[in-house]
Amino acid sequence: MHRLLQALPLLFAISVASFAILKATPGGPLAAYEGNPSFTEEDRLRLEHAFGLDRPLPIQYLSWLGTSFTEEDRLRLEHAFGLDRPLPIQYLSWLGSFLTGDWGYGFASHQPVLTLIGERLPNTLLLMGSVFVVVLLFAIPIGVTTALKQYSIYDHAVTGATFTFLSTPTFWLGLLLIILFGLQLRWLPLGGVSTPGAPFDVVDRLRHLILPVATISLVQLGSHVRYLRASMLETIGQEYVRTARAKGLAERVVVLRHALKNAAIPLVTVVALDVPELFVGALVTEQIFGWPGMGRLFLDAAFRSDYPVLQGILAVSSTLIVLANLLADVAYGYLDPRIRYS
Repeated sequence: MHRLLQALPLLFAISVASFAILKATPGGPLAAYEGNPSFTEEDRLRLEHAFGLDRPLPIQYLSWLGTSFTEEDRLRLEHAFGLDRPLPIQYLSWLGSFLTGDWGYGFASHQPVLTLIGERLPNTLLLMGSVFVVVLLFAIPIGVTTALKQYSIYDHAVTGATFTFLSTPTFWLGLLLIILFGLQLRWLPLGGVSTPGAPFDVVDRLRHLILPVATISLVQLGSHVRYLRASMLETIGQEYVRTARAKGLAERVVVLRHALKNAAIPLVTVVALDVPELFVGALVTEQIFGWPGMGRLFLDAAFRSDYPVLQGILAVSSTLIVLANLLADVAYGYLDPRIRYS
C-alpha cells in the first residue's frame, strides 16, 4: 500500500510532463490549415459546430474550398480546440475529463479516443502477447542451459546468435524476413492482420502473426537470455547451491528450485519493463507489417499532432510502467525472502 501511494504523485508528475512536452512540440493540430485553401461560409459554420462552438466535441472535417486560410479562422479554431487558454487550465481540463472517462476526440478522425484505442488494442494484445509468451518460453531454458554449459560450443553459439540479433535493427530484420519468407519462398503473407475479404480463420490469423512475432521475439530474446545467463552464472556459484548439491538433491531440483528462483530476479525486471508493450505495441514492426495496432495509432497521431490521442496513449502506458514496477517489487519479495519493503 505504501508503494502504491508513492506511485500516485509519480503518475501525476508524468502526466504533467507529458502534457507540457506535447504542447511544446512544433506544429500542432492547426498546422495542417496553414497555407491551404479555406472554407466557404457554410463550411466555417459547420466547422464551428463540429469543433465545439455549440457541441462539446468535433464530428467531421470538411472539404477545402475557396480562398486562403485567414488569421481570423486560425484564432477561431484555436478557441474551438481550447488552445487559447493558459496551459495549466488546459491541463486541468484534460485531467478532469480523463479521470471521468472522457478522453476527448481525435483532431483528425473526430472519433472518441477510447474508441480509437479500443479498435487497435485487441490487435496489439494479440501481437505483443504472443511475443511475450514466445520470448519467455525460449529465453528461460536457453539462458539456464547456457549457464550450466559455460564456454561450451553450445554456449558460444548461443552467445554469438544473441549478440547478432541484439545488434540487428528491427526494421532491417523485418524486411529481411518479408523478402525471404514472403516474396521468395511465398510461405507466409507479407503483412496485415488477416487476408482481406476472407472470413475469420484461426489458421489464417496465425500465419499473419508468424513474421511480426518472429521479428520482435528474435531481437528481445537476446537481451533476456543474456540477463538470465549472467544471473545464473553468479547464482550457481553461491554457497547455498553447493550445500543443496552436497545434501544429495537431484541436479534438476538444485537448478530449478534453488538457483533459478534467485537468478530470475534480473529477468523479472526486464519482463516488467516489457509489460507496457502489451498496450503500446511495437511501432516499427507494426509499420513494416501493416499491423493495425497501437504503435501505428501512436505514430499517425504524432505525425498529425493529435494531442488527445497522444496524451491518452502516454497516460495509459506510463500508468502501466509504474504498475509493472510495483508488480516487479512484489515478485522480488516472493523470489528472495530477504527482500522486504517497510
